[in-house]
Parts: sequence; C-alpha cells; structure tokens
Amino acid sequence: MGRARNRRERVLEHLTELRDLSLGGTPEPAFRERLRARLVSGALDAEEPQATPHRPAHQGHRPAHRRPARRHRPVLSQLATLGLAAAMMVSAFATYQSVPGDTLYPLKRAAESTLVRLSSDDAERGERELDSAQSRAREIASLLGSSVDGPLLSETLEDMEESTRAGISKLERAEPRSPKIKDFAQDQKEAVRPMLKQLDNSQLAQAEGYLDYIEGLAVPD
Repeated sequence: MGRARNRRERVLEHLTELRDLSLGGTPEPAFRERLRARLVSGALDAEEPQATPHRPAHQGHRPAHRRPARRHRPVLSQLATLGLAAAMMVSAFATYQSVPGDTLYPLKRAAESTLVRLSSDDAERGERELDSAQSRAREIASLLGSSVDGPLLSETLEDMEESTRAGISKLERAEPRSPKIKDFAQDQKEAVRPMLKQLDNSQLAQAEGYLDYIEGLAVPD
C-alpha cells in the first residue's frame, strides 16, 4: 500500500512539473539543474567500485571460494542510459507543446486526464480542469496562426467548454464563490475575444456561446 502511494505521488509530481512548463518555452533553469544532478548522480553511483575484502588463506586450509568481482558497467552503457533519459525529457517537452493534429497530442491529453484522476479532492480536480481549458485556449490561438482544418478548431473549442464546465462545477461544489473562478473567467475572456474575428460562422457561434457562459462567472457579487 505504501509503495503504491509513493509511486502515485512521484507520478503526480512529474506530471505537475510538466503541466507547469510554459507553452512554447524551454525548461526552467532550476528544473534543468535538478535533472542534470539526478543524471550525474546516477552515473557516479554506477561507476563506484564494489570493494571486496581480502581474506588471507589460513595455513592448512583451502582458501575460501571467492566470488568473481562484479564488472563495472561499461561507459557505453552509462552513456546510453543518460541519452535515454535525455531523449525522454525532450519527448516530454515536445508532448506538452503539441497541438491538436500533432502525433504526440493524445499523450498530452492523457497526461492531463491522469492529473485530474490523481487529484485528491474536487477543488484540486476543478482547478486542473480549468488549467486544461486554458491550455485549449492557447492551442486555439496556435491553430489560428496555422493552416489547419476547421474541424480541429471546432473540436478544440468544444473541449475547452467541456473542461470549463466540468472545472466550474467541481470548484463551486468544493469552494462556493471561490475567487479562482472569477480570475479564470476574466483570463479566458481576454484570451478568447481576440480570436473572434479569425473564426468562421460556426466556430464564431461556439466561441460566442462560450463567452456568454463565462461572462456571468466574472461579474462581481
């Protein structure tokens, strides 16, 4: 039971770090330094020799059987391990920066869903759903600046509204009148409104309906 809980906490910690990275940016210096320290520490541990105590043979007795000294892992194997770790980190960053239509995008959405499922209560689940909604808004802005098919935009707009409604519902149930809701609504209004002039008629109707929904969330009591 304890091991399962520890694994859960480690997974949640890594996914949270991934979520907190800014879209399109590079890893924070502190994060890079922690990764470098872990990789170097692992390499040094692998290189540390295993001391084998020397036991002199007593006269009249056969020397005790010695187990063959454990061979050190070859340098090539250590480099391969470090290279694999680096490749995994690069893949994680690429996954987080992916947008609808990219090969790695389903992994990004799976990571978000995992964060929601691993959350400890409705308040935390609600906040993570709202984080997902903000990610969808950033993705829509990226898609508008590229040549993508309309269905991807429409689907992302729909996902943004679903995450918003789910997050608001959970947060209102756990923390009625939470100021986080108003802050979120205000941020989303500022993110979505500039997109309206770039949307076609059907997408415009989706975005305006979304803005109508969050408009009331940002109104002061």
